[in-house]
Amino acid sequence: MGMPGGMEWILIALVVLLLFGGKKIPELAKGLGSGIKNFKKAIKEDDETEVAEKSKADEIEKKAEDKTSTEDKNEKTTV
Repeated sequence: MGMPGGMEWILIALVVLLLFGGKKIPELAKGLGSGIKNFKKAIKEDDETEVAEKSKADEIEKKAEDKTSTEDKNEKTTV
C-alpha cells in the first residue's frame, strides 16, 4: 500500500471539510503549524543543551589532564 493518489487526497479533503466545516479548518491548520514550530524549537534547544554539556565535559577533562601533567612535572623536578 503506497501513498494516496490524487483522487484519494480529494476524498480525504472532502471528508475533513464535512467533519470539521469550513470555519474550523484554518484553526486546525494554525494549531498544527504551531505544534510543529514548538516541536522543532524543542529539538533545537535539546541539541544546543547537549552540545553545551559535551563542551563542559571536555573542558573538565582537559583541566584534569593539565593538572595531572603539572603534578608529573613537579614530581620529576623534586626527585
